[in-house]
Amino acid sequence: MALTQMAIRNAKPREKQYKLFDGGGMYLLVQPDGKRYWRMDYRYAGKRRTLALGVYPEVSLKRVREKRGEAKAQLEEGHDPVHLRKIDKLASVTTKGNTFRAVASEVIAKMKREGRADITVDKAEWMLEFAYPHIGDRPISEITAAEVLTALISVEARGRYETARRLRSKCGQVFRFAIATGRAERDPTQDLRGALTTPKVKHRAAITNPKEIGGLLRTIDGYTGHLTTRLALQLIALVFVRPGELRHAVWPEFDIDNAVWEIPAEKMKMRRPHRVPLAKQAIAILEELSPLTGTGPFLFPSVSNFHKPMSENTLTGALRRLGYKGDEMTAHGFRSTAATRLNEMGKWSVDAIERQLAHQDTNEVRRAYTHAAEYWDERVKMMQAWADYLDELRKIKDI
Repeated sequence: MALTQMAIRNAKPREKQYKLFDGGGMYLLVQPDGKRYWRMDYRYAGKRRTLALGVYPEVSLKRVREKRGEAKAQLEEGHDPVHLRKIDKLASVTTKGNTFRAVASEVIAKMKREGRADITVDKAEWMLEFAYPHIGDRPISEITAAEVLTALISVEARGRYETARRLRSKCGQVFRFAIATGRAERDPTQDLRGALTTPKVKHRAAITNPKEIGGLLRTIDGYTGHLTTRLALQLIALVFVRPGELRHAVWPEFDIDNAVWEIPAEKMKMRRPHRVPLAKQAIAILEELSPLTGTGPFLFPSVSNFHKPMSENTLTGALRRLGYKGDEMTAHGFRSTAATRLNEMGKWSVDAIERQLAHQDTNEVRRAYTHAAEYWDERVKMMQAWADYLDELRKIKDI
């Protein structure tokens, strides 16, 4: 006799478990603790087997009868329902390890093993976060170009056209890694060429006029915000490293006696170590900074956490508070300021300037030569001359 909803509701627990049958080998197993489980007994290859069909009331009477029908169909086709269930579970576990998010995490781990700069890894992680809500939990072998495009368009909708283009490239890197490791057959981002908005190229704003440079330096000297922020702006003007390299600078990298800052390869964009000669003015800033932050790891720690570097927006935000708009000056702009003025001075070789900027020559032969030739003596003189030049610009208001 088939089960009814009333019979199920009225089934009370007993001292021992018992069964309420519905036909076709299916029954409700009532436990002494009151829990009720759907089960189905059947024979396969001459042996008795039991298939778990769920828990009541999560699985209703109507739904469990549908599951019984599915199991009967599998048996008619010559398949063992319990064996198929195990295969499905194994496939599910495998799929979880082959999602876009899982493969992307392996790519990030690989970048770290390869010694990529921390800022490069951080940017990759930040960028991939835009894709996860759309394709993060999808099996990477099943993701289509249309799905990737949906993720990219969501970024474009915020006006971040360049970010969308870089995200496409980063997703492509993840798909190519999946192909190499046998978890995908193709990279769907290749089908998206030309599908994204091409952003207008924006050059980082920088002040290069000598008179305006002097005004900028005097304005920075009068900054009334956090003292370490002022010192950071003063120092970056002298050493013109990338803002991320300054933010992540730690005290052990500085050899005050020999006036040099040794930046390890993992912190550099080009992943090779870089040395910065320290002018007397830079040493003076470090000596002023040491009593403030010298007991911690970072020269310029976060205001909220002494063991983390200052925010990437701190320096540019300070420039905004000083009255400089985004199209006038940025923290990265100090590099362009130095490069422009040093080249226009005509006193220093282009190779020495480029080496101090930690630029990488596009010509491999020339790159190997310039890497071996550090132009160190010239760079030491150049950095002191640059610091002296900035001091002169501070003083002279009408150039």
